[in-house]
Amino acid sequence: MSEPITLNLNGIWKLRDFVPGQGLAAGAQLPDHDDTSWRPASVPGDVHTALVEIKRLSPPFYNMNVETCQWVERQEWWYRTTFESPVAKDDTVTRYLLRFDGLDTFATVYLNGVEIGSHQNMFTAATFDVTEQLRRGERNTLAVRFDPVTATIGDRPWIDDEWMLGNPVRVWVRKAQCNFGWDWGPQLISVGIWQGVTLRRYRGARLTSVFFRTLELTPQVARVAVQIEAERWNDLPDLAAHVRLERDGQSVVGIAPLATERGEIELEAPEPTLWWTHDLGEPALYDLTVELRAGGELLDTHRERVGIRTITVDQSPDPEEPGTKFFTFVLNGVKIFAKGANWIPVDSFVSQVDKCRYRELLELAVAANMNMLRVWGGGIYEKDAFYRLCDELGVLVWQDFMFACAPYPDHDPGFMAEVEREAVAIVRRLRNHPCIALWCGNNENDWIADQVHWRQPGYRFPGWRINHELLPSIVERMDGTRLYWPSSPYGGNDHNDEREGNRHNWQVWHGLVFPRRFGQCPERRFTPEGVSFRHYAEDMARFVSEFGMHAAPVLETLRRNIPAPGLRLGGPELLYRNKDNPKDKGDCLMASCIGLPTTLEQYVDFSMIAQAEGLKLGIEHYRRRKFHCSGTLFWQLNDCWPGLSWSVLDYYLFPKAGYFYVKRAYAPILASFKKEEEEVDGVSLWITNDTLEEFSDTVTVFHGDFSSRKLYEEMLEVRVPANASLKVKHFPFDELGIEDPRREYLAVCSQSSRFYSNRHFFVEVKDLVRPKPDLKVEIAAGSDGKYEVRVATDVYAYFVKLVAPIEGARFSDNYFDLFPGQERVIEVWNEAGRRLEENDIAVGCL
Repeated sequence: MSEPITLNLNGIWKLRDFVPGQGLAAGAQLPDHDDTSWRPASVPGDVHTALVEIKRLSPPFYNMNVETCQWVERQEWWYRTTFESPVAKDDTVTRYLLRFDGLDTFATVYLNGVEIGSHQNMFTAATFDVTEQLRRGERNTLAVRFDPVTATIGDRPWIDDEWMLGNPVRVWVRKAQCNFGWDWGPQLISVGIWQGVTLRRYRGARLTSVFFRTLELTPQVARVAVQIEAERWNDLPDLAAHVRLERDGQSVVGIAPLATERGEIELEAPEPTLWWTHDLGEPALYDLTVELRAGGELLDTHRERVGIRTITVDQSPDPEEPGTKFFTFVLNGVKIFAKGANWIPVDSFVSQVDKCRYRELLELAVAANMNMLRVWGGGIYEKDAFYRLCDELGVLVWQDFMFACAPYPDHDPGFMAEVEREAVAIVRRLRNHPCIALWCGNNENDWIADQVHWRQPGYRFPGWRINHELLPSIVERMDGTRLYWPSSPYGGNDHNDEREGNRHNWQVWHGLVFPRRFGQCPERRFTPEGVSFRHYAEDMARFVSEFGMHAAPVLETLRRNIPAPGLRLGGPELLYRNKDNPKDKGDCLMASCIGLPTTLEQYVDFSMIAQAEGLKLGIEHYRRRKFHCSGTLFWQLNDCWPGLSWSVLDYYLFPKAGYFYVKRAYAPILASFKKEEEEVDGVSLWITNDTLEEFSDTVTVFHGDFSSRKLYEEMLEVRVPANASLKVKHFPFDELGIEDPRREYLAVCSQSSRFYSNRHFFVEVKDLVRPKPDLKVEIAAGSDGKYEVRVATDVYAYFVKLVAPIEGARFSDNYFDLFPGQERVIEVWNEAGRRLEENDIAVGCL
């Protein structure tokens, strides 16, 4: 007996479509079927991308081409390939298992003309025993039929409820819900073999599950457990799992007998190196190897990287704010403030997302000081590469199950059985990742159901059983090391209560009226005042897992996707990129902050400013409340297509202004101003310290006007405890001596450059009266293909921006303010390998 033989079946397959039901009639599954006219298609891949490559489909993201793609989802699609099976000495204990890591979605699989099984879940792997059908040492024909999603769902009954975001058929199919259209993405119902395909040969037994968990931590030793499950189809003596955990040349080993095909072993790792988020320490990983052996022979091997760490969520009462509870993640005994964003699918066609794309996005998140991402429940459970990179980079993951903004048919036994299989498979797949911080049952289902049925507090909506009965029992049985949270948002008197649990603050942008309690009719106010981001300063939430505002992408992204005649403010081609309704919702936000644009160029800048200033204000407010508020995950980090959305990184990963504002607001040390109204009217200076050491510094606070006069200056010695937020000084308005609030500002700087400088305006940006800056710009080539851009100003310069419309262009900082007489040096380089030229870089300000 020996370790399994694995045959990789990825590569170029053949693809063809049929009228639904006609593929079998044509014999598309048969080995002798004539497929010479079929077209090439990559596996992993998807039908839309394959059709674009052969020029049968126009690129979906250009102009309004999405509308020309809808026929694809109505066809029946077939993939075919041939392969030589491994030549090996087989006997009665040999098994061949064919595995598809991802089939999207209603798939039937044929081997050598014989149907070997079907699958109906995009999120889980499909494994088929093909021992009987495989032709050893000969050419085999493998075919996969994909039935159209909407037609397959057919006449299944409408879920008896009054609410649904998007196409109602989506709730019946276990597939990315955003494929059916969302308020930031188009309807593009993908189809295809979206992850890898392998054929594996086993003899006698195989590993089916390995579960690693931390039991106890001390500085001297970590006690961990490894639980192993195996499948055996032969009488094997002494079946056992040989376990090895190692790091930096040090290893601990043990053997777990598997007489009942299940076993567990405890190991002690001396002087353990713990896994931390990147901002608190090293995300240390250990190599875990499990070998399945019997009678001295190796049967199967499992390898992965794991982290030694503990994570809990403190929900105890907050004694300083009576009637409230904490919602604080505790990593290795240390309370953390979660700083991050919501993550949606990286592409409408998720098969196209590779490890490099994941790494680029995640490194941008880390560079912006994020330590947590929420994998949102209307997308996908991401590919393994995503979670491995989060482990490696030290980024926690709030993991939703894939249910969002809809009632689900929990009355249907078949649907519930599929959901149970999915949940078991997903928890088993992801539970060993140290990055996974929490399991969450759904996105907004509980909250929306209560708003719709507000006259019936406690209403058990369709799908309630999934999130409150089925999933928690599976998480407890299959994991038990992390909190299961029923929904996001959830907790308190109203599922969006500010006093406990987590909140989605959609008062800003969507105009919801807070606070609301069970039994109260929901209200909305679509006015500039009703949607203003100034409401963030009123929010006393414990943990905010959604909040945000729209902004346009950079002009280059629009130019790539909208024909020149349509590239204008208010044009239908531009509005098509905005999937939120009403289309002018952003006008209310801009009107209250910066004013309304009159040109496309102004719209790009003004929408970015409104988003950036709003995120800045919200994050600074929530961080000042540390740990009364213990986290902010804004909506959203990324885009799935080149649209107008809440993202701070557009589809091509061009950062919007909001990205850099967030990067500064999420810095480990934050100095921020708070407008005070409860005591003497004025402004207070706060220092928020997320490090695990006391912070001390000399800071300069100055009051100036935009033309360069300095009206007041003071040096402060500040000392802030580790992991704390502290008000260090209050500045009453009557002592500041403000002459004209439209022409003046307050600023703070660190003498040791320990934090980003910050400022406070006394009026909205649109009401500021500023002289036009005379920017002095020098660009010099530096080392390693980098450029140093030196920018100086005579008077206050607002919203200084550097533009390099080339994918992969990176800036050490951007979209910043310069104080009068200040000079800054910004590094510019390209991550994509293209050398930048000096004339690629432009500098300007508002």
